[in-house]
Amino acid sequence: MKLIVGLGNVGKEYDGTRHNVGFMVLDELAKEENVSFNKIKNEASLADFMFNGEKIILAKPLTYMNESGRSVRPLLDFYKIPVENLIVIHDDMDLPVGHLRLRQKGSAGGHNGIKSLISHLGTQKFKRLKIGIDHPQRMSVVDWVLSRFTKEQQNQLDNGIRQALDALNNWIETENFMETMNKYNHR
Repeated sequence: MKLIVGLGNVGKEYDGTRHNVGFMVLDELAKEENVSFNKIKNEASLADFMFNGEKIILAKPLTYMNESGRSVRPLLDFYKIPVENLIVIHDDMDLPVGHLRLRQKGSAGGHNGIKSLISHLGTQKFKRLKIGIDHPQRMSVVDWVLSRFTKEQQNQLDNGIRQALDALNNWIETENFMETMNKYNHR
């Protein structure tokens, strides 16, 4: 069993904002797999599908970004999923819009959702799929991550989401995260 977590903030006012790219990727993956987020458990909205006899759970924490770990730790415990089978999708200001970076571990890098996960999981060793949202030029970080993409950036983001789906599918199919990293980190 695998747990794919997309980070974001709940509520219409946050739909389409930079901080919600994790939710956006999961929404597209759910659409691709023809499943819907119709379950709530441990403060997360869940969908799932089967791949080659393995259950893949998609989770969008309902705790808001800064408390994501409060939802994810109990999900791992409830489903008895080892942290090695967890991947977290989130925004990254240090990458250009739509660019991907896959990592097996690492610090929070200032990302409060990842800080919460590290705190609740008790480890930095969990897979991440980061999607670039660019860095603010003349805006506070808080205002930037809660802003929406320009039309030009939306095209770049859409390409990044497509690549993110390809990367996730590659990891699910091959179960080899190193191979997935090598394939998708150099695009």
